[in-house]
This record gives sequence, C-alpha cells and structure tokens, in this order.
Amino acid sequence: MNTKNTKDATEITVKKNTQVLKELPFTNQQDFEDAQRGFIAPLPNNSVIKNSKGEPVWDMERFSFIKQDAPDTVNPSLWRQSKLLMQGGLYKVVDGLYQVRNADISNMVIIEGEDGIIIADPLVSEEVASAALALYYHNRPKKPVVAVIHSHSHVDHWGGVKGVISEEDVKTGKVKIYAPEGFLEATISENVLAGNAMNRRAQYMYGSLLPPSPNGQVGAGLGMTASSGNITLIPPTNLITKTGQKENIAGLDFEFLLAPDTEAPAEMHWYIEQLKAVTAAENCVHTMHNTYTLRSAKIRDPLAWSKYLDETMVMWGDKTEVMYGFHHWPVWGKNRVLEMLKTARDGYRYINDQTLRLANHGYTMLEIGEMIKLPRELAQHWSIRPYYGSMSHNAKATYVKYLGWFDANPANLNVLPPVEASKKYVEFMGGADATLEKARIAYEKGEYRWVAEVVNHVVFADPKNKAARELQADVLEQLGYQAENGTWRNFYLTGAHELRNGVNPIQVPSTTTPDSIRAMTLDMFFDYLGVRLNGPKAADKKITMNFEFPDTKEKYVLSLRNGVLNHRSHIQDADADASIIINRVVLNRWILGETTIDQEIKSGAVKIQGKIELLSELITLMDTFDVWFNIVTP
Repeated sequence: MNTKNTKDATEITVKKNTQVLKELPFTNQQDFEDAQRGFIAPLPNNSVIKNSKGEPVWDMERFSFIKQDAPDTVNPSLWRQSKLLMQGGLYKVVDGLYQVRNADISNMVIIEGEDGIIIADPLVSEEVASAALALYYHNRPKKPVVAVIHSHSHVDHWGGVKGVISEEDVKTGKVKIYAPEGFLEATISENVLAGNAMNRRAQYMYGSLLPPSPNGQVGAGLGMTASSGNITLIPPTNLITKTGQKENIAGLDFEFLLAPDTEAPAEMHWYIEQLKAVTAAENCVHTMHNTYTLRSAKIRDPLAWSKYLDETMVMWGDKTEVMYGFHHWPVWGKNRVLEMLKTARDGYRYINDQTLRLANHGYTMLEIGEMIKLPRELAQHWSIRPYYGSMSHNAKATYVKYLGWFDANPANLNVLPPVEASKKYVEFMGGADATLEKARIAYEKGEYRWVAEVVNHVVFADPKNKAARELQADVLEQLGYQAENGTWRNFYLTGAHELRNGVNPIQVPSTTTPDSIRAMTLDMFFDYLGVRLNGPKAADKKITMNFEFPDTKEKYVLSLRNGVLNHRSHIQDADADASIIINRVVLNRWILGETTIDQEIKSGAVKIQGKIELLSELITLMDTFDVWFNIVTP
C-alpha cells in the first residue's frame, strides 16, 4: 500500500490533537530517562533482520520518521509512546539481567546464571530471536542457554524459541522450558480453533497492511509492530502449577505466582531472589492493556487481574529493587515499582467495579463505554494511558463478561442482520444520495463518529457506491488521526485503506504452524476438525470411525451425527463403519499438506478396514478458511 490517496488532517482533527498537549503531563520525561538507562548496543544493520531468503522480517528503518516532531495526523500522546518504543537494542537492567528491546513487538530477557543463561520470552519469530541472542553474545560472555521461560501463552512470548534453542537440546534434557500450567492448551486453542478470524482481525489491529508513515502505521502502543518470520513452538518440559512454587534455575532462586485469565489464559509472574527483580509479565506494562483485544479473544477478568497485581506486591513488594517486563522499559527502586503496580491494580479494578456499578443502575454496554473515565490521578499516569487497551472497549468487554451481549431491550433481541438493516435505514433516510448529502454536512461539523455510523449503512446497502465508500474512508481516517490508542488508529486507517483500494491479499504469517500442529493433542486436533465441519452440509450424514495411533499408543472413535463431530478417547466402536490405523507423525504430515491419505495408503503407512470411501467423504465435509474475508464491506 502507498499513501498517495490518504488525506491530511482536517482543522477539527488538528484542534483536537492540539488540545491533548494541554491535558497530559508532557513535561514529565521520566519514561525517556528509563527507556535510555542501561543501553549497551543497538541492533546491527539499522535494525533490519532478514530471513534465510534475504527477505526482511523486521525493519525499523521504515519508522525513522518517528524521530521527528508529532505531525497533525497523529495524536501527540500516541506519538510520544511511539518515540519511546523506537528506542531499542541491548540493555542492562541490573547485573545479570539484560533485555533486547524493539527487535519485535515484545522484549526478550536474558538472565545470567551460574552455569548458563536463561531466556525469557523469545519474541514472535525464529529469525528475530536468533538476532537478539547474537546481539547479546556480541556484548556478553557466550554462556550456553540452559533454560527458557515462557511467561504466558501469547505467540509474541514463545514463537521465536527455535531461534535460541534446538528441539534436540530439549529432548536430551540439556535445556528446560518452564511455562505456567495450561500454557499449551491456551496456546493451541487461541491460535488454532479461531485462528483464521483472529489472523484477519490482527491485520487491522497491528496495521500490517499499512505503510509506516505519519498518515499510516506509527505503532501499536504495546510495541511498534510484530515480526513476520518463522513462528516456532517447543512444548514446555516443566510446568509451574501453583503460586509460591520455587525453582532453582541455573543457580538462581525463582518464586512464581500464577495469574490465569488475566492478560492471557495462562500467565505467571516471578521474582528472582539474587537479583531482587520482579516481573508481572504482561499484566503491568507502560500502557492500559486489553481486557478484550480487538483482534478477538476470550474476555479477560479485570477483577482477577487487579488481585494478582496486589498479590505480587504482598509477596515481593518490600524486597524488590527493579521491575522488568516483556514489553516496554523497566522501572527501578522499590517505591516506583510499587507505584507502577498500584496504578495498574487500581486501573483494572476501576474498570471492573465501575462497569458493574453503572450496569446495576441500568446503564447498557454502549452507555457505560461512553460514561466511564479514569479518575484524574490515574488518567495522568503515563503507564495507564490507553495506547493498547482503552476504557471504552475494556468496559464494554466487562459488561459482556458479566451480563452478555443482550442489553435487555426487546427491540435489540432479534435485530436485522447488517445488510438487510442497512438497506432499510437508507430507504428510511430518503435514499443513498440524500443520506450522503446530510452526512457530508455532519462531516464538515466534525461529527465523525455519527458520520461513520450513518455512512456505514449506505456502504452495506450498496458496497459499489463509490461516493459512500470515499466518504466513509475520509471519516475513518480522521478518527484514526485523532486516536490515542494505537490499535484503534490501525483499525480506522486499515478500514479506510480497504474502502478505497479493496482487499489486497499479501503474505502474512500464520499461527497454525507445523510446530503448533505437532504440539496439538489428539483431543485438540479432533476439536479443530469439529470447527471445520460444515454442519448444514453434514446434517444428514452418519459416520462412525475408529482411529488407532500405534506410535503414541492412543485410540479414538469419531462419530458424525446431526452435523456434529464428536470423539471419545481410549475406546473403539465394534460397529464402526471404518477403522484407520495411522501413526501420529503421518497424521501431522497429512494435516500440513506434506502428503495425502491416498499416498500413505499405497505406501502401507495407513491401513483402513471397512468402508474406505467414508474417510474421503468426511474430508469433503470440511471447510477451508480464507483469511481475506471482508470487514468494512459486506
């Protein structure tokens, strides 16, 4: 994409962005001092990292314009955050603890032990993790990696694992991998079962379809963007199963705190005794985080989130001298660490409690999203500004978590679907031309949110209406320019781009990788097949199949009835229509498209008894998912 068809900020947008400079404490430069502290060396090659084909998977040269003053087309608070995020390279946090920052959307942490180093959260992809470790080794003694720790189940904290260790070293016990209980299940369910929809929405959230520019992508608040290299996964060898669990890793004493259903379904905090260092993983960073992420995921629990942060203070607050995280920069000194934790704790608790207070007064999700604001003291703290999460979408998520999508108004119980409703709205408003004429007047007044709502109906009533698409693109663009939240900006500007230019597929990384397929349990795999089953197409089909996996000594029975695919483990059905004997490794190769069932039957690797044709029939009932579905048009 280019920026030739983008437009400048309107006078109304310029005024709104200028007002931000008066509302927030821009003279406070503590974050800039902290972000520069301990700097050792930059990433080589101007922070450009390439894959084996010579293609860039990480390129911060594209964002060099952020060193300039804030333009009219970017909220100055978001611009400040992006300037901080652009500071990258190898940093010393304290003796024995180092970070590589801005080599990906997340940080990689290196902890020096007696007999080797511990890598915590090795970024999104193999190439950037390898480059980060090479930068560390270029500036520090080359001790072997003896352990990897994954703080939680999101891909930017484990996807680069094969860039720092090999699977063989894990199998032989040379390297241990620590993760919170439920890590693998959360990793697979979030990245595979709903992975296609999430992947498409993530393109909007992270601005991957936008060029870096003052009129385009300027970061995502949590980091600049995500790397596009090879995503890898090695299952953990050691699980943390309880709060207070202690582990001596490479001669260092770790104590862990489990924090499930917070920023990730499986997440943990820990404290290192010898370093007096604590991390709250991604539950306390320099932005308000998401209790619901716009790329889509299960709604998170802000009440539990706040309580785990409080528990972190109780367990380690009095003896902590530094807090580091896997995004952003550390804070030093006990008092400042406690202030940061308290700010985050109170912010998430406020979201939970005030959403419920207003709900109990009868206010609905949309009303609460508009009403809820942080108290001034919290709102003036840079670490809880809405660069990634926002009060609006977090409060709405909390409402849904407790009360669901229905606001109890029967008029909203069974509303028309978007296209049908939009056609009737446009008809009631006097037709498309009359609607657009009124919308342009509202646009000139700066009523951008209202214009976006109205013109969206015209676009959905007739997606070929060029004038409607252009006006909708213009208004989304101005909303993006005003957004303090990096992901809101990316959503608005990506929507504007696709309205003007259509959906243009590009190569994007997928979290449904060979490693994730191999890491799936058979229960997970058969659940995934159930998601892919076309229920209406399969409604009248009845198929029962036994599966036996000699290499893993597992047996399953698969039953298709009523458009539903059920499975049971450890048993076989004597009346099954067919029985298949297949090794799990062959199943993996088949799923990944490296072979076909027919080839494996001919080779003798797969044996089928009974109605052999039913396996092919079952396969024909499976949907394939196209990641490039429409979002801003029907």
